[in-house]
Amino acid sequence: MAFCFRQNEFVNMNKPVVSIEVVSDVVCPWCYIGKRRLEKAVAQLSDTFDFDITYSPFQLNPHMPMEGADQKAYLTKKFGGAERYSQITQHVTEVASGEGLDFNFEKQKVSPNTFDAHRIIWYARQEGKQEAAKEAMMKAYFEEGIDLSKKEDLIAVAVRAGLSKEKVTSLLQSDEGKKEVTEAEQLNHQRGVSGVPFYIINGQYGISGAQSPETFMNAFRQLAKPVQADSNACAIDDPAC
Repeated sequence: MAFCFRQNEFVNMNKPVVSIEVVSDVVCPWCYIGKRRLEKAVAQLSDTFDFDITYSPFQLNPHMPMEGADQKAYLTKKFGGAERYSQITQHVTEVASGEGLDFNFEKQKVSPNTFDAHRIIWYARQEGKQEAAKEAMMKAYFEEGIDLSKKEDLIAVAVRAGLSKEKVTSLLQSDEGKKEVTEAEQLNHQRGVSGVPFYIINGQYGISGAQSPETFMNAFRQLAKPVQADSNACAIDDPAC
């Protein structure tokens, strides 16, 4: 029986390996919901497949000022008014609750520019802690009301994910990762990714939207049948996300 190493874990080479590149943004509610649904599917099929999951950057608003903006005012304008803001945030909060997530839009005061968060997530992959960093950033934003526009908050969240405070501080004080994140974002746009979450399976098959665990499982089993786009996704300048 043959084995190889991946991210500090043994991988049984007798099981097919499914690679999943998750294109998403840390401030996309459907990306967090989709993350939970994907995790359920992976857990269900862990005896059948080995999974190699990586996270790729996508900014829903790349033009957001680095200091961020008032979240409620920004989303109210984006959604088309206070009533739509209430409807949309209530809906995604209810859906998230069904996945064990506790969204709290009232607690979060700032819509951040997410470029630096993506730089940290990019760096975390090199340390074998990318999933932990991605989870920590999304939890900080949606559940804890942490201001991700502030470097000190980004550093604290990264440390909570197991990253070195000194290395993350150095990263944010330098240009490290900027080129790589920018190029990855450009590649995703060239691929035709216009909304997130988007999942690239084995480098060639696309799944769009926060699909159900069952849909993910069926796709992994078939691997040859791309899943049609789903409405549960966020696009750049989408007035409903």
